[in-house]
Amino acid sequence: MSGIYLHIPFCRQACHYCDFHFSTSVQTKEAVLRCMKQELEMRREEMPFPIHTIYFGGGTPSLLKTEEILQLLDSVFTNYQVLPNVEITLEANPDDLSAQKLKELRNTPINRLSIGVQSFHELDLKYLHRIHSARQAEYAIKGAQDAGFENLTIDLIYGIPTLSENGWMENLERTIALQVPHVSAYALTVEEQTPLFHLIRRKKAIAPPDDQATRDFMMMTQVLPMAGFEQYEISNFAQSGFRSRHNSSYWKGLPYLGIGPSAHSFDGENTRRWNVANNVHYIQGIIEGTPWFEKEHLTFENRVNEWIMIRLRTYEGIDIKETGIRFGSDVSNHIVTTIQNLNPGWYELKDQVIKLTSAGMLMADHIASELMIEPQN
Repeated sequence: MSGIYLHIPFCRQACHYCDFHFSTSVQTKEAVLRCMKQELEMRREEMPFPIHTIYFGGGTPSLLKTEEILQLLDSVFTNYQVLPNVEITLEANPDDLSAQKLKELRNTPINRLSIGVQSFHELDLKYLHRIHSARQAEYAIKGAQDAGFENLTIDLIYGIPTLSENGWMENLERTIALQVPHVSAYALTVEEQTPLFHLIRRKKAIAPPDDQATRDFMMMTQVLPMAGFEQYEISNFAQSGFRSRHNSSYWKGLPYLGIGPSAHSFDGENTRRWNVANNVHYIQGIIEGTPWFEKEHLTFENRVNEWIMIRLRTYEGIDIKETGIRFGSDVSNHIVTTIQNLNPGWYELKDQVIKLTSAGMLMADHIASELMIEPQN
């Protein structure tokens, strides 16, 4: 099985922390969407597998007109073998989800909404330079439920300087009270070249405190499971039956096709590909045939190290037997030997499966780097 990711590179307003590819000008929108449909047709031979997930990401896909969403979906269904129970997710900003918009979306094949809430507190939203209000966030969730969307997820951000310990607890409690079945929660990171990075450097914004993200993460890993959420990946929590099938396919190493400016693709074996992160160059490339993507062929070491990094983040962890079958006993033996030299409070090794503890999840990148193998000369 495989997935299709559609990158919609447009936003009404730039969030200060975001380093994804987007444009606040919609001048090229019509041309980009036309070229995305053309790319879907051009690349259909690359994806002979049944499509089990379709994901509209961005950017802000919810700013598209319903007819534009339907045209892209029609192109997918026309050119690919789509399974009857396909999961179709649309990322949405709360301010886009009016009652009329939700009614229109409910009449499309879209069956999952990912709402960018980030926080239920105005101070946090102002710090992040979000366009919606806390009230709009809550109304969007309730409105989506009233419209018949049962499969909902919201994004939350923790470690925000304006977010107190009580405020973060209130965000978690509000999420639970609203009966949202899936949560993706990420620590605020200050990436270079973002407006937030420059504001902090010029002392016009407060930097995230070093220990706040750790405090908020540990609180979240205690509160959400008590409310019935399973932490099936470091940043993702789901009620039973509501895991993200699309994101899970990334963590399982399944093939996926990325369509649109900056979108990434993976063939499920050893080739990655990514489109140019520039709307004009993408349009020119599709129309004129000039270079508009790059490719990378993964080495054996690349594949092993990606496997280690991804599997460590998941609830299933690293299965030593499966790893040995995939990559050989030298790799599986190296992982077992190496991890036993690390802090025993960071992981559990049971029935030949390595899983990180909550404390270990905070050290996931470090642990992964310790387990990775070096290129052979």
